[in-house]
Amino acid sequence: MKLIQKFLAVMMVLFAAAAFAQSEGEVQYTTLNPPQPTSTGNKIEVLEFFFYGCIHCYNLHPALSAWEKTMPRDVQLDFVPVAFNAQWEQMVYTFYALSAMGKRKQLDDALYEAWHNRVALYSLDQIADFVAQNGVNRKEFVDNYNSFSVQSSAKQTKQMLRTYQIEGTPTLIVDGKYVISGLEPEDAIRVLDQLIKKARKEHGRRR
Repeated sequence: MKLIQKFLAVMMVLFAAAAFAQSEGEVQYTTLNPPQPTSTGNKIEVLEFFFYGCIHCYNLHPALSAWEKTMPRDVQLDFVPVAFNAQWEQMVYTFYALSAMGKRKQLDDALYEAWHNRVALYSLDQIADFVAQNGVNRKEFVDNYNSFSVQSSAKQTKQMLRTYQIEGTPTLIVDGKYVISGLEPEDAIRVLDQLIKKARKEHGRRR
């Protein structure tokens, strides 16, 4: 009887160890090939490729916004608006116009809510009216929207989609080489934290 109990105890330990190893070994990110240079100096770069009308981006947005407020000091989070078709391109221009005005964070939540409540934001006039209703100077917005710098940023973004091999949103890129996509918000944040620690170790730095 004691022998059987010992055997069962050993089997339970082995089963638990195997389950733990499987969980630990589960790959929840991919590696970008080739890796891309970062533009954040000594900070670990995190990029989110997103679209305001994407339901998965909408679901991740609150968790990522909360994470941003407490993210490590050696990390920089930047956002890249995605347009997979011509109808979405106006939101790329909108993002960069608002960024140039220092108003992007002010309207982020409103833009997400607008898209997911079916507010029509398909033309410059519609978007200009919307941002004006949300406290942004309409003329200044339109001027920035049509500016050479915003047009250039939008063009560079198209190139980034190809360079980073972006096929869906949201996609997080950590340190120019680790890719997180297709996860639930809590899992995405957990893996993001893990990869930042990994990148920090690879850089030979301590927080």
